[in-house]
Amino acid sequence: MPWLQLRFDAPREQAERLAIELEEAGALSVTFGDAGDEPQLEPGPGETPLWTEVTTTALFEDDAASSALVAALVRDLATRLPVPPVVERLEDQVWERVWLDTFKPTRFGQRLWVCPHGQSPEAADAIIVALDPGLAFGTGHHATTALCLEWLDGADLTGKTVLDYGCGSGILAIAALKLGAARAVAVDHDPQALQATRDNAAANDVAERIECYLPDAQPEGEADIVLANILAGPLVELAPRLIAAVGDGGALVLSGVLAEQAETVRAAYAETIALDPTCQREDWVRISGRRSA
Repeated sequence: MPWLQLRFDAPREQAERLAIELEEAGALSVTFGDAGDEPQLEPGPGETPLWTEVTTTALFEDDAASSALVAALVRDLATRLPVPPVVERLEDQVWERVWLDTFKPTRFGQRLWVCPHGQSPEAADAIIVALDPGLAFGTGHHATTALCLEWLDGADLTGKTVLDYGCGSGILAIAALKLGAARAVAVDHDPQALQATRDNAAANDVAERIECYLPDAQPEGEADIVLANILAGPLVELAPRLIAAVGDGGALVLSGVLAEQAETVRAAYAETIALDPTCQREDWVRISGRRSA
C-alpha cells in the first residue's frame, strides 16, 4: 500500500509542537531526523536527544480524503515555516526502514531499556522491551513517553494491574509487565494501535497477560496504576473516566502535556488525586499522584 509523506525542516521546539498538530490532524506516524549535520552522541540514561534543526516526516494514507487533508496542511504550514513542506508518494515500509536504521537501544531510569529487535545492551540487569517502529509509533524517544517509562522504572509494580489508556504501540503496558506487573489492560480508539500492541506484546512474551480494547468495549474495573500518555485536551475531558479507573491507593500517571498546560490538567484531577510535583523534560511534563486509600 502506498503512502503520502509530508516532510519539512524546523527548529526542535517548533518541530515537536507541529508533530502533535499533525497527529491530531490524522497522521499515521510522525518521525524526526537530523536536518543538518549535527552529531548525536550515545545518550545518557533517560536522555531523549533531538537535533537543534529537525526534519519532521508525517505519513498519511494515499487516498482522496488524505490527499485533501495533506494539501490543506501544506497550505497552513507554508505560512509558518521558512521553507514550504514537501509531499512525496512512497511505497510501504520505506519510512519504517529509515527509522530502524537510526533507532538504538535507550535506557530509561536504572534498569529499563527499549531496544530494536536483535539489539541489546551489555548491562547485566537490563530489563528489555524489544520494539520496532510501526504504524502506531511509541518507542520512548519522545519526551512524553520517556517521562512515563522513567516513572515505571522507579515504581514497585510487582503483582499490580495496569491500565494503559491511549496505548499506541503498547510500550507502557509492555514495560510495566516486564517490570513485574501481573496484568495490563491496553485501550486505544485506533484498531491499528491495538493490533500493534498485540504484536509487540507477543514479541516480548507477555501476550497472555495483556488485554486490548476499544474505549467503548473497555471492561469496568479498577487498576492499581493508570497511565495515559495522550494530549492535554483529552486528559481534561477524560478526567472522570480515568479517575474512576484508579483503585483506592492506586497511582495515576499522565503525560503528553506541554508545560503551559500543566495547571489546567492538574486542576481536572486535584480534587480526587493527591498530586506529586510536576516533572518536566524539555517542553513536556508528567503529572502523577495517588488516590486516597
